[in-house]
Amino acid sequence: MAETSPALEHKPSPSPHQNERVERPWGWFESLGCGEGYQVKRLLVRAGQRISLQRHQHRSEHWVVVAGEGWLECEGSSTPAEAGTCLAIAQGAIHRASAGARDLLIVEVQHGPWLSEDDIERLSDDYGRAPGQDPAIADGSTSPP
Repeated sequence: MAETSPALEHKPSPSPHQNERVERPWGWFESLGCGEGYQVKRLLVRAGQRISLQRHQHRSEHWVVVAGEGWLECEGSSTPAEAGTCLAIAQGAIHRASAGARDLLIVEVQHGPWLSEDDIERLSDDYGRAPGQDPAIADGSTSPP
């Protein structure tokens, strides 16, 4: 019997099919294409919203802002985002994208051996999706009872 890689034994969440839009509380994403070791996505972060503060153990990412405005955060540095802004995110780096007054549209290129939505470690999330986070106080503006 052939041995399988531990990464292949893990059953990841299904990846969206090409051009299938996946809605999230902050906006949406869709896969534009993929191949061995890479995936290309388009993300729209709605005005005033932001994605989770997160990191990935199995992939790096490159973001290119194609429209809108906002901020890109990586490893404690914050960069103003507008069309043409690029950000390289190393594997394991803590990062986030935030939209300003207008929607922020990003093309994301993922590189790595395992490209799954299950490789998102949420450290903080405005929508209560980070481990141990109470959705009622997700924005951090209210202290727990």
